[in-house]
Amino acid sequence: MDKIVIEGGYPLKGTVNISGAKNAALPAVAACLLTGGPHRLRGIPRLRDIHTIKSIMEKLGTVFQETGEALEVDSGNLTAHEAPYELVKTMRASILLLGPLLARLGRARISLPGGCAIGARPVNLHLKALVSMGADIHMEHGYINAQASKLKGADIFFDIPTVTGTENIMMAAVTAEGTTTLRNAANEPEIKDLAEMLCAMGADIEGAGTDTIIVHGVDHLTPCEHTIIPDRIEAGTFMIAAALTRGDVHVNGCRPEHLTALTEKLRQTGTKITIKDKSIHVRGPESIESVDIKTMPFPGFATDLQAQFMALMTVAKGWSMFRETVFENRFIHVSELRRLGADIEINGNQALIRGREKLLSAPVMATDLRASASLILAGLVAEGGATEVHRIYHLDRGYEDIETKFRTLGAKIRREKGPSV
Repeated sequence: MDKIVIEGGYPLKGTVNISGAKNAALPAVAACLLTGGPHRLRGIPRLRDIHTIKSIMEKLGTVFQETGEALEVDSGNLTAHEAPYELVKTMRASILLLGPLLARLGRARISLPGGCAIGARPVNLHLKALVSMGADIHMEHGYINAQASKLKGADIFFDIPTVTGTENIMMAAVTAEGTTTLRNAANEPEIKDLAEMLCAMGADIEGAGTDTIIVHGVDHLTPCEHTIIPDRIEAGTFMIAAALTRGDVHVNGCRPEHLTALTEKLRQTGTKITIKDKSIHVRGPESIESVDIKTMPFPGFATDLQAQFMALMTVAKGWSMFRETVFENRFIHVSELRRLGADIEINGNQALIRGREKLLSAPVMATDLRASASLILAGLVAEGGATEVHRIYHLDRGYEDIETKFRTLGAKIRREKGPSV
C-alpha cells in the first residue's frame, strides 16, 4: 500500500494551480445520464472517485472518451439500470445516479453507498423526496429499488440541508411533470454549478445558490458543454498549508468568493492575503494566532477544511476551540495528530486545541479524505525526521497529484510503496 513520506521544515513558496472540483465533477458526470450525448465536460480532475463513477456508468452502457482537455460522455445507449455493490461501496456519491436514472429510465437499482468513515450520511432524505414525486421505492438485500412511470413535481422540504440530496432531486425534477420546489436546499457552489450545466441542457431552474430552488419540468434535454468550477477545498488546503509553513504561495485558478469564510479566519491568524480575480496570494505569519472554528453549511466554514485548519492551530499561540456541526465523526483525525505531538481534547462535537511550539515526526494513518490532507499538512512542519502517512488511498479520492503540487512549492514530499497497515 502506498504511503506519503514528508520531511518537514520547508516553507512553501511559488504558484499552485487548482484542479476542477471533485464535488462538482461527480454530479456533472452523473447528469449526463439524463440524455444521450455527446456531452463535453472540461476541468474533470483525475481522481479515484471520478474513476469509480465512470466505471459504474460504463456498466450501465455509458461511453467515455478523453478528447484533449475535455471528457466526452455519451449515455445514448443505456443497457442497464443497476449500480452494483462492488463499485458503489467505495464512494458515497454513487447515490447521485439514482435521480437521473429514475428520470431517464423510470427505474433504478442502486446499492446503498459507502465511502469515508466520517459519520452517517443517510440517503433517507433523497428517498423521501422521490416518493413525494411519485416514485415507488423499497429496500432489498442492501439495494435501493426505485420505479416511476413518470415523476411528478412536488413541494419538498429537506429536514436538513443536504448537498447530494439537493443535487439528486434537482436532476430528477428537470424532466418531471410540473414544478418541483426544493425548500431548505443546500446552497453550496457545487449546487449552482450543476444547475448551470442542467440549464445548458435545456432545464428550467430558478434559485440555485439559495435555500429555495424551483425546477420547472421540461419535455426534452440536449447534450451540452460545461466547465467544472475549481475545487475550493483543494484551494483552501493549499492556503492553509502556506500559512502553516510560513510560506508565500499564489493559489491560481480558484474562485475567491467560494473561500470567504476561510480567508477571514486565516487573516485572523495573522496571515497576509491578497485577492485577485481568480487567484489568492497567501503569505504566512511569523507567529500564528489562535482562532475558533465552527463548521457550517456554505457560506460558513466548510467541514471539509476543518481537519486541515486544526493542523494549523496545533502550532498556533494559545488555545482554540473547534465545533463540528455537520458530521458527528469528523474528529477521527485527532488521535493521529496527537501522535505528532498535538495537544487536543475532545468533548462531544467540540475540540479544544492548545498550540505547541512544534510537532514531532511520526508514522500516522489516514482515516478519511480530509484527515489525509490534515496529516500531510502537519507533516510539513513536523521536526525530527520523516513523517509517514499510511492508507493514502483516501487522499487519491479527492486530491489530484497532491504530492507533485507540493513539491513544486518546495516541499520535501514523496510517495513510496509501503506494507499494508
